[in-house]
Amino acid sequence: MTNVKKFNVNEEGLNRFFGPLEAKIMNILWLSDGMSIKDVQSILNQESPISFNTVMTVMNRLLEKGHLSKDTRGKGRNRVTVFEPVQTKEQFLHVQTKAVTDGLIQEFGDLVVGHMIDALEDADSELINKLSDKLNQLKSRKDL
Repeated sequence: MTNVKKFNVNEEGLNRFFGPLEAKIMNILWLSDGMSIKDVQSILNQESPISFNTVMTVMNRLLEKGHLSKDTRGKGRNRVTVFEPVQTKEQFLHVQTKAVTDGLIQEFGDLVVGHMIDALEDADSELINKLSDKLNQLKSRKDL
């Protein structure tokens, strides 16, 4: 489990953290209990033709980056290597968005906070209430 190296501002969703094929593969694996490269390729093939080697290369890169783990199951001819995400999608998004937020605040503090405050004009009331509660907690700790 590692932080992604790049954050793609001009993309949406998981494509902000991954390349398009990486994001598709991660979404497939997050919905499973582990899958082989062939299983993932079969699902991707339903959308558009893709080679086994391409899927294998991307899944092995995701493994090297620390986003996947692999396990060999079965014996002999029934042996299969299964890949699984090391985190749930929710855990991944929590860790990555925290890293991005922390980095932006450390580097551009006042600007980022100002932009976040401006963005609250479009936020729903539940989010604003969470922020208010958190600010009150922080204030009460500082007053001690």
